Amino acid sequence: MSIDLLNETDYEVDLPELRDCAAHVLSELNVHPEVELYIGIIDESAMELLHKQWMDLPGPTDVMSFPMDELRPGKEGDDPVEGVLGDIVLCPTVAAAQAEQAGHTTAEELLLLTVHGLLHLLGFDHAEPGERREMFSLQRTLLLTFLAGRQRQGEDVRIIPPTGE
Repeated sequence: MSIDLLNETDYEVDLPELRDCAAHVLSELNVHPEVELYIGIIDESAMELLHKQWMDLPGPTDVMSFPMDELRPGKEGDDPVEGVLGDIVLCPTVAAAQAEQAGHTTAEELLLLTVHGLLHLLGFDHAEPGERREMFSLQRTLLLTFLAGRQRQGEDVRIIPPTGE
């Protein structure tokens, strides 16, 4: 997998952990091992510009996804399709405010947002109640299995319930 990350802010972000989380999600969803993904960490002003330009909504948001080749999760027994998955941009200051409200760390919120952004790149949405249930259930499962794997490796992580449910 080609997962490129760039932190364009002064906010300290654990980029290797975000990369590991993204790799976990892509592997679990049987996405081709040679897909290309970019994750950018941007400040509120840059996020606000993107949010207005692409969604016509005011203010910064937490995460935005920009799919490229419209790849989907692989089905059992099928060969996954290679290509460019797309870009995810995260805003750590918005994530920090959400994390405080939810009672967990900014690092945990950024992991949640990474999973959320990846699911959007893979065609999941939450506009309708059924879609929302499916996406947030899968999001929760993927995040919890990633964090559980970290615990098995002896890392000090806390299993958190993802927000947005």
